[in-house]
Amino acid sequence: MKITIKENSFKLNQPFTISRGSRSHAHVLTVEIEDEGIIGRGECVPYKRYGETLESVSETIKGVNLPFDRETLQDVVGSGAARNALDCALWDLEAKKSNMPVWQLAGVSRLQPLITAFTISLGTPEAMYQATLANKERPLLKVKLGGKGDIPRIEAIRKAAPNSRLIVDANESCHEDDFTDLIAKLLELDVAMVEQPFPAGQDHYLKDFKSPIPICADESCHDCKSLDDLVGKYDMINIKLDKTGGLTEALKLLAKGKEMGFDIMVGCMIGSSLAMAPAMLVAQYASIVDLDGPLFLVEDRKHGLAFEGSKVFPPETMLWG
Repeated sequence: MKITIKENSFKLNQPFTISRGSRSHAHVLTVEIEDEGIIGRGECVPYKRYGETLESVSETIKGVNLPFDRETLQDVVGSGAARNALDCALWDLEAKKSNMPVWQLAGVSRLQPLITAFTISLGTPEAMYQATLANKERPLLKVKLGGKGDIPRIEAIRKAAPNSRLIVDANESCHEDDFTDLIAKLLELDVAMVEQPFPAGQDHYLKDFKSPIPICADESCHDCKSLDDLVGKYDMINIKLDKTGGLTEALKLLAKGKEMGFDIMVGCMIGSSLAMAPAMLVAQYASIVDLDGPLFLVEDRKHGLAFEGSKVFPPETMLWG
């Protein structure tokens, strides 16, 4: 067994901005695991919010002793980007060695095309209005919020896309003093869901807040160990493989989350189709799918996911799985 790590940078077709900053490129790590002449691939996006860098994640991957399998990996590497790339590469390797698609190996349903959200990144109300106009025919739009000035932003977006289903992502930027008014306005504008309004670990306010709009945990939910603390605060969980540490834990989080009564969203970091492909297995069981990362790239990987508008199709085996 041999591991190869590559750094890849994908230029974005426009700057992507959230409450924590802006970026013009997606910087990812590609991991290849070779065994008996067969290569499995996985991709991860190290995320500064969780203390990760390309260098630190690479060092974690290099520190894993060979050989190992998926179950061993869960015990030796914690949740996060490093384990995600390794775990997804192992799934791909197993599929190729067994000549069996990943969905069969995982015991899930045959993969079907899905409707993904399309994200409107943070900006002025006018800029977000113009970005929304260009995508007003999409059935599901995800709107980035930033705290101050959010109500004019949502008003502008609803005006630009009167028929789209809207969900909003605050990325931990809301304030308790304004939250009741914000929720009331979002309800008036027919917003279907609010994602991570308060900082993870500082979301106690939600324990006593009766929201008329479902609230989804993102930064507060990483893996199965996160779930107990979310009870009574959140209605949904956003499963991202870079947080769970791969498909193996993501499938466990899906099952346990549903068992505990949480609705499911599947999300992504900004990466290539290789990062989205494993998430398609979990997305088959999600109420909200947000796997639009490749739509922001100037150029995706070869054999990337096919999109028809907001419909995303299952990966070809030449890409993954």
